[in-house]
Amino acid sequence: MKEKGAGVWYIYGMLIFLTLWQAVASWLQLPIIPAPGIVLVNLFHVFLSQIAVHGLYSIWRIVAGVLLAVVVGIPLGLCMGYFPKGDRLLSPLVYLTYPVPKIALLPVVMLLFGLDEFSKILMIFLIVVFQVIVAVRDGVKAIPKETYYPLYSLGAGFLDIFREILIPASMPKFLTALRVAMATAVSVLFFTETFGTQYGMGYFIMDAWLRVNYLEMYSGIVVLSTIGLILFGSIDYLERKLCGWQYK
Repeated sequence: MKEKGAGVWYIYGMLIFLTLWQAVASWLQLPIIPAPGIVLVNLFHVFLSQIAVHGLYSIWRIVAGVLLAVVVGIPLGLCMGYFPKGDRLLSPLVYLTYPVPKIALLPVVMLLFGLDEFSKILMIFLIVVFQVIVAVRDGVKAIPKETYYPLYSLGAGFLDIFREILIPASMPKFLTALRVAMATAVSVLFFTETFGTQYGMGYFIMDAWLRVNYLEMYSGIVVLSTIGLILFGSIDYLERKLCGWQYK
């Protein structure tokens, strides 16, 4: 019997969530928890005119921050994992800065870089980059030394080792770390979008809440959740394509 695709399980999950939401709304009968059907109808009417631009701003900030973290984090993680001297040099710096709650740095970031796009992207970068560095470094360190010997004997250089061994071996841990960091990144993005901006899902949701417009507030929450679902689904897709050997 053929196994159901990942998309089918996503649909099942959404149906279960909507059913629970409907049950809670029917039980409490409160205006602060409208039924999902009413929220989805409202979302359909206001999405293009009000919410779409906010969603695009949020997606842009997340994607830009994550891409910047990947560009910086992967090379550092590979160097730390492959070169012992690089690990001894950089690990103390990473261990010193990694545990600091990144949301605590928000006032500092905004004072230094203002309230524009860069400060929001930088917050996403700070959340993701350390997890990328540590995951890639640990993935490379876990490779048995014997794995390198055949390529060494064939005269392979560092770029060959990088392409044939380091990247494939560290990719599963990298994607797992990215998946974990993504949830935190979305949460912090919501918080940063309530300061110094008029665009973003965080701004839209808080603005609707202050106006006591619960339908728009929940519509924004649904869109933000959908953005998270798309991001997680994209990482799952990349994992199946790039790490297909894990599923064989």
